[in-house]
Order: sequence, then C-alpha cells, then structure tokens
Amino acid sequence: MAIPHPASRMPHPDPEAGAAPRVVVICGPTASGKTAVGIEVARALGGEIVSADSMQVYRYMDIGTAKPTAAEQAAVRHHLIDVADPDEPFDAAAYMAHGRRALADLIRRGRTPVVVGGTGLYLKALLCGLFRSDARDAAVRARLRAEAEAQGPAALHARLAQRDPQAAARLHPNDAVRILRALEVLEVTGRPISELQREHRFGDAPFRALKIGLALERAALYRRIDRRVEAMLAAGLEEEVRALLARGYGPQLKSMQSIGYSHMAALIAGRSSRAECVRTLQRDTRRFAKRQLTWFRADPEIMWLAPDRVLEAIRRSGAFSALR
Repeated sequence: MAIPHPASRMPHPDPEAGAAPRVVVICGPTASGKTAVGIEVARALGGEIVSADSMQVYRYMDIGTAKPTAAEQAAVRHHLIDVADPDEPFDAAAYMAHGRRALADLIRRGRTPVVVGGTGLYLKALLCGLFRSDARDAAVRARLRAEAEAQGPAALHARLAQRDPQAAARLHPNDAVRILRALEVLEVTGRPISELQREHRFGDAPFRALKIGLALERAALYRRIDRRVEAMLAAGLEEEVRALLARGYGPQLKSMQSIGYSHMAALIAGRSSRAECVRTLQRDTRRFAKRQLTWFRADPEIMWLAPDRVLEAIRRSGAFSALR
C-alpha cells in the first residue's frame, strides 16, 4: 500500500516550475536511532545532513550530546554541528538563520537536504518560520526574572502548567528563558502563547518537507536511553565535563545546564554520588524523551515509522525520483 506524502494535499509541480524544494526530515525522541537512519537516507538520496539538535551546535560537547562520530560525519557531510562555543548565545532564531543558509546551499548544489534531529522548535523554525510577538513589557519581565531567581524556574514552570499546559508540556522545567517568555506573553496579552502560536501557524514555509518520526515501543526506547547513558559514561562524559569546566565554561551557562552536563557538574562538585548521578540522568533523559514525543505528536504531518521502514516509505511516497 502506498504511504501518503504528508503534503499530498498540495500540488507538486517540478521545482523548476516554481514549487518549493523538497527536504526529508528524520525526527523523534532521543536515542531512537535518528543519526543512523539519517545517514542511511542521505546516502540513498545523495544528500547531506542538516542537524536539528539544540546541543550539537556547541563545540567541545560531543559525548553528552550524542554528536555524530568522526566516522559518521565522514560518511555523510553534516551541517549545523560545532557552530557555536558553549558560552555563545544560540537560539531558534540563530538556528533558523544558519539552517536556512545551509539548505539554500544544498539546494543550489543539487544535494538533497536531510534534516535530522529532536529539537522540535528548531525544526519548526527551519521549515516554517518563527512566531514573533511584540507582547513585551520590561517591568513584567524584570519581576518574573526576580521571581525565578527567588523561587527557581521549576516554580514558574508549575505556574505556566496551570495557565498554559500546552506550552508547559513543551518546555523543560529549567528552561527559564522560555518559561519567562511564555508567562510574559500571558500577562501582557491575557492569552496563552500556545494559542497565539497556533493562530500564527508558522506560515513561512519555503520548503516541502517529508517528515518521518522514528517510532519505538516506549519500553524499548527507555531501555535504549538507559544503555546510552551507560555508554556515555563509559566513553568519558565526566572527563568531557571536567575539560569544559577547565576551559572556563561554568555550570551557570545555558549549555552546561542541559541534561548530562548538569548531572556531571553536580557529581564533580560533590553534590551527587555516582549512583545518584546515573539514576537521575537516566530518569531525566526518559522524561526529556517524553516531552519530545508530546511536541512531535502534535504535528499531523509526521509519519511514524519503525527505523527499518524509513527508506521504503520514502520510496513509496514518490517524493523523490530515485534512491541509490
């Protein structure tokens, strides 16, 4: 049975006739096998990979971000990896600018873009543009920032969950920047930021994307996550974090507060035992995967497939004329 293309509601004239260029998207939760599938697809299509991972953009952060290995990057050219230092501000807008330049270059060179990653907001920004709101109030923002410093971002995340559960479900409880922004929009406009985003509908869509999510049974995914954590520790995650700290990248940085790095920093500082570090890292990674799934399942264009069915799905979709 033919697998329908997500954008089959739209006409598909040739790009030469003015249609938006095609890209393949391989997305899904952490540890679902996106890197391996992305490389397989890129090689089959004669393409190159554009990473959509908010942590793999940072230099010196390799093990904890599950960055593609040197051999994997040699097999297929990757973009949007190692483009920022850990203390350099980098957000969805910066990613969109870098990513769209990379896509334009690939399209100009006749290479199929294969976008691979699990950061839903980055994928949304790359493919459909960013929601931008003028709802800003310096006094409100300053008060919320003071409350976050006094109570911790988790307390404000709980407040957001009561008033805008959809936005809260997509944000990590420690993501103070986005939590504060969502609360600021609520206070200034009286409306949830998730509602405003739905109205915007991310209408800037210069590409036709075939979106494929990697589907695994929840228990199998959690086993993969636990094994990945153990493998990262065996590969030297603690040493990687010690090297980052020695370079002056302190635990207060946004990049260093991410999963894995914050856990290792706590271990190194003596605030956690090794057993507790492993347990909480595995638990928090599973929770992160659950939040990723919540984000991606809200996108009806994503086809959910087992990793070993992806190439056949692309072939049957008819979205690409030839596979190698």
